[in-house]
Amino acid sequence: MAGDRSADSGRRGSTRRRFLLGGAVAGIGAATAIGADHVLNRRPAEGEPAAPLNGEETVPFHGVHQAGVATPAQAHAVLVALDLRDSTDADALRRMMRILSDDAARLTQGVPALADSEPELAVTPARLTVTFGFGPGLVDRAGGTRPEWLRALPDFGVDRLRPEFSDGDLLIQVAADDPMTVAHAVRMLLKDTRGFASVRWTQRGFHHAHGSVRPGTTMRNLFGQIDGTTNPQPGTEEFERLVWNTEGWLAGGTGMVVRRIHMDLEGWDRLDRPGREQSVGRYLSNGAPLTGTDEFDEPDFEATTPIGFPVIPEFSHVRRARSDDPNEKIFRRAYNYDDPPSGSEISNSGLLFVSFQADVDRQFVPLQRRLDELDLLNEWTVPIGSAVFAIPPGCAEDGYVGDTLLG
Repeated sequence: MAGDRSADSGRRGSTRRRFLLGGAVAGIGAATAIGADHVLNRRPAEGEPAAPLNGEETVPFHGVHQAGVATPAQAHAVLVALDLRDSTDADALRRMMRILSDDAARLTQGVPALADSEPELAVTPARLTVTFGFGPGLVDRAGGTRPEWLRALPDFGVDRLRPEFSDGDLLIQVAADDPMTVAHAVRMLLKDTRGFASVRWTQRGFHHAHGSVRPGTTMRNLFGQIDGTTNPQPGTEEFERLVWNTEGWLAGGTGMVVRRIHMDLEGWDRLDRPGREQSVGRYLSNGAPLTGTDEFDEPDFEATTPIGFPVIPEFSHVRRARSDDPNEKIFRRAYNYDDPPSGSEISNSGLLFVSFQADVDRQFVPLQRRLDELDLLNEWTVPIGSAVFAIPPGCAEDGYVGDTLLG
């Protein structure tokens, strides 16, 4: 009996201790949670600076050049191409661009558009930029002089172009670090165009989310490649010379090429790592050329292996994209895309290639011809969309984008 009482007492004591201990632990957990919530959600003390929010950052809309070209690429972008309605003449184009410019200027500064039906969605600009581009049809409709390069690109053997991703009269590029900001801005701007144009195509792209990588990090595409190492740097003489046009109504503007490139990720998966690096001409780990150790090392195309083969193969992308002519360079501002797969597909992904250059014929076309003739990456990539636009210069606060052509 004594033993039973002892055992029973022990069980009761154990249960009581567990209860008290559990309550204490729960209390500590609750206190910890309350403390964490206080740290995460407390208001700054008087005089204490608030943590900066990227959503509050703005990019000026007005200026010599349009934003969205030299601007460091944001995390999200939507490109919309529109076809002008038959009734949209030069006077209508002026009205449309005045309205678009006014609303874009407001939205990029975190101010609702003039007739914004959801003004609460406009107060987080998150480095929003809106960039307008004119296709050949719009320039003709305006009665302006069209740059010789403002036309469809030449036919390339690798192209399998689809009309739902090609051409257009007016381009609107909207980019920001917040997808909700982008979605709202696109909707407001398309409301402005309803009486003047209809949507031809919409393409969405993305980078790493803001804060995921260090500022200035070269983007990676969905093959895992570092993409855009040799870009000219904004603010340099080279960038000014290669990107900005200096003639006529387009002075201060640039030429834009948009190419939608489908990537065969399943086929790429079957290629071993050395094969991938040979096709690119760079190490996948850090983007260094196969003859170097750092991403920005200059490739040595004369280097050979012990048995005499080029270290960087003739068919590699880096070799085919390189020219001895310093004027045959472009400024890349590409985005990845990843659309829902269908049927037996695992992925429907690729690159929304965007480049800016002063003269498309002189800079982009020779580069693309070399890639068309011999680039091993063509085994896993197919261009399915293509368009060329003239990006007008920026405008003053009392002007509008396109006033050098339409004013």
